[in-house]
Amino acid sequence: MSLVYAGPAVSLRRYGAVEASDVHDFHQVVLGLDGAMDMSVDGVERRIDCRGAWIIPAGARHEYSSVATENRQLVLDLPSASVAVPEGYFERARPISVGLDVTRLVRQIALDARDSKRFAWHAATQLCEALLLGEAPPDVRRLDFARIDAWMRARIAQPLVVADLAAHCGLGLRRFHQLFVEAFGETPHRYLQRLRLDAAVLLLNDPRRPLSDIALDVGFSDQSAFNHAFTRRFGMAPGGWRVEGAVGGF
Repeated sequence: MSLVYAGPAVSLRRYGAVEASDVHDFHQVVLGLDGAMDMSVDGVERRIDCRGAWIIPAGARHEYSSVATENRQLVLDLPSASVAVPEGYFERARPISVGLDVTRLVRQIALDARDSKRFAWHAATQLCEALLLGEAPPDVRRLDFARIDAWMRARIAQPLVVADLAAHCGLGLRRFHQLFVEAFGETPHRYLQRLRLDAAVLLLNDPRRPLSDIALDVGFSDQSAFNHAFTRRFGMAPGGWRVEGAVGGF
């Protein structure tokens, strides 16, 4: 039996002037789009507009209200084990500033937004990668998870040699493995597997790419191994995912 993980959700929302509050069992990113809104999480309050976002860990109660009649936010819900993002990214609630690349991506996703599993995975994968690229380096005593994530993405088709990654971080193998699990919430090989499948979701958007080529491009030994891993995670084979997208749109 396939083990289908809960997928991400991407939605456009408007907030009212009356203050409300929520708490979720999944991580959430609220990205400003139009107008502005106020949010307070764990005693930190910040107003965000199109150049800002809120990072909200699972279980963190947050209060919010709008400061403009016309406002829109792009909200990304990330259940555990959905899109590949280091757990350390959601260690604490915080407002962040976003660059022009993220702003443009948010607007493009908002224009294309639709209610489909395929669209949500595609958009969430792009957003998470863009947000990680802009992450500030952590405390020197901590593992730089954004740098490691980028290193793994750049070598996604290559076999993972954990010792090489540990050396890249200037750490011994045992200490690196311990810090990696603390920062990412899983082992290096499991995280790489999720990165590879996220990358496959993006590549499947091109109907001209043969499935066998995509399998090799994201680091699987053959199409059979790719099909098995993809089906286990998404609940359907890569070919079915591609057909569903062609029928229902991106």
